[in-house]
Amino acid sequence: MPELPEVESVASGLRTWAAGRRVTGVRVLDPRILGTTSNRTIAAGAVEEFTELLTGREIAAVERRGKFLWLPLAPERGPWRPGRAVDPSGPPLALSVHLGMSGQFRVHTPADPLHRHTRAVLDLAGPGPAEADPAAPPTELRFLDQRIFGHLGVEPLVPDPHRPGAQPDGSAGLMPGSAAHIAPDPLEPGFDLEAVARRIQRKRTALKVALLDQTTVSGIGNIYADEALFAAGVHPLAPAGSTRISRIRAVLAAADAVMRSSLEQGGTSFDALYVHVNGESGSGQYTLNVYGRSGLPCKRCETPIVRKKFTNRSSHFCPSCQRKR
Repeated sequence: MPELPEVESVASGLRTWAAGRRVTGVRVLDPRILGTTSNRTIAAGAVEEFTELLTGREIAAVERRGKFLWLPLAPERGPWRPGRAVDPSGPPLALSVHLGMSGQFRVHTPADPLHRHTRAVLDLAGPGPAEADPAAPPTELRFLDQRIFGHLGVEPLVPDPHRPGAQPDGSAGLMPGSAAHIAPDPLEPGFDLEAVARRIQRKRTALKVALLDQTTVSGIGNIYADEALFAAGVHPLAPAGSTRISRIRAVLAAADAVMRSSLEQGGTSFDALYVHVNGESGSGQYTLNVYGRSGLPCKRCETPIVRKKFTNRSSHFCPSCQRKR
């Protein structure tokens, strides 16, 4: 599943290709993409409502917290008409996005062949990076999802419970209600590492479990949890409650460092399920120290990397560099 660096790479591409542009058409090719990851039952009229809420609206910005994306929509122009889905005097709206395991945004022109896993298409008008010529063909922003664990929706924005009010970075302190439970991530301005470390130390779980809890700290998934724990020299099954606070701080600092490093490389791409909006892959997989390296020698001490089952995942670690205390 894409983690923070991969989702931020997608967000960066959307800021280039979609922000400031108007949605002139919406086609939902597979209504299941409007459901949730736990319930694929689509409410009657969901496609019509989704289309109505997006068509004609300008994408004002692209925001991200952890692995969750949302594209705030500019206020609707003109008076509200009876029958319209949204009253412009109501709360601001955003296109909410969860990539799931295989969701992708891809930029195309209308002439490009339609991939068989395309689930929705947004027609975008207005100047883009490759459209200085007003006569250039419009851009299509296509959402592909092979496994259909991803989700698109339009929902009202609510005050961010973690960062209410206007922020120093210019954001409005709003987010979709469906993501309000998600904790800030290490790359956010004002991330309070000490407070998060103390919160983790109060948990009665293994340290890796705490790192994967998106209500405690967001954006860290299986890949970067393994990499951060290795960088800090901490065993993934170390009990959070009995781990020294200095070691928990070190793990969080390492998570920040390894995710920033991966972001510089465009994220980690093990296969075609994760690519940027222009179709390019990241190269972070070539610098991983433990994840996906089971049986290979540790880059520090040459001890073979171990892979063990961990809840419904696997953990990769060096038994010498990350001794369980």
